[in-house]
Amino acid sequence: MFAAGPVVLPPGEPVRKLEVFGRSLLVEHTPTGWKAYTPGDDGKRRSAPGVIIPDFIVTDHELLQFLADLMHEDARPDRCTVRWLD
Repeated sequence: MFAAGPVVLPPGEPVRKLEVFGRSLLVEHTPTGWKAYTPGDDGKRRSAPGVIIPDFIVTDHELLQFLADLMHEDARPDRCTVRWLD
């Protein structure tokens, strides 16, 4: 839970890093919508397959909850968190 309440993530914010059940993910809120990427070992990124974030997601808490719901099948006892890495 967030002590100060959810933070609105407006378009134009820098790319944010997350860990979703052990999987690294990058998200960016652009003026045309959300983009999700999988980071590569070489520093490059590619579109994250199957991760389409709807426009009604506007806060950091909503984004974490949406990704947890979307990717819940990747959860394991040793990989059970969705969290910001930056």
